[in-house]
Amino acid sequence: MSIMMWEKDETVAILTMTNGANRQNLVFSDTLNKTLDEIIADKTVTALIITSDDEKNFSQGIDVEWILDKMQKKETQPVIDFIRGMDVVFKKLVTYPVPVIAAINGHAFGNGSIMSCACDFRFMRSDKGFFCFPEVNLGIAFRPGMNAFIKKAVPAYKLSEMQLTGNRYTAQELEEHHIIVKACADKEDLMTKSLAFAKTFKKNRGIFSELKKRLYKEIIEILEAPDEFASGGAFSLTVSE
Repeated sequence: MSIMMWEKDETVAILTMTNGANRQNLVFSDTLNKTLDEIIADKTVTALIITSDDEKNFSQGIDVEWILDKMQKKETQPVIDFIRGMDVVFKKLVTYPVPVIAAINGHAFGNGSIMSCACDFRFMRSDKGFFCFPEVNLGIAFRPGMNAFIKKAVPAYKLSEMQLTGNRYTAQELEEHHIIVKACADKEDLMTKSLAFAKTFKKNRGIFSELKKRLYKEIIEILEAPDEFASGGAFSLTVSE
């Protein structure tokens, strides 16, 4: 079963996640990496929109059931490969030579909301869905790279509240705090406004890429640094006393 697809509207590529809650596991990270490479190989593409066809969800974040199953079976390597694969996704998004726009059509939780933060711009529908970092309630610590691109999307004065409370936020609240560009009336309005915004970009890929590399220099350095698995340390999903 396909978990994502892409098409073009004029020169705008639209990547649509097609797997319900779009929970993220190794298949997800592998497929997304390949799809991002395929899209950018099309030299006519001038912008990318990432969205979902589910009526309720953009992405519910990591596939916790899949990870716990692997951990119970002591199959840690696929989990590590998934985490590293998502780091590659995040680096591609912050260095992509065209603007990347998250069209958040429903719930964006955990790694789903974090993935939208790695995008350059965000739009969200107002009539359905919440945006949330629930890691504090799940006992999961943010990795350094995650914190880096959350900080580029979320103003400092709002960051601690969002991370330390795990509260859910509406599109209207996110627009008020400039975390998204626009709160849209419904799914149709979301895609109309996201597409209209995307079509305003017809920039030279070379300069656009260089600007992003300089703008996100610190984020890229964090993502390229040796990860916590390089030393052969034990893997743990959660943090507890």
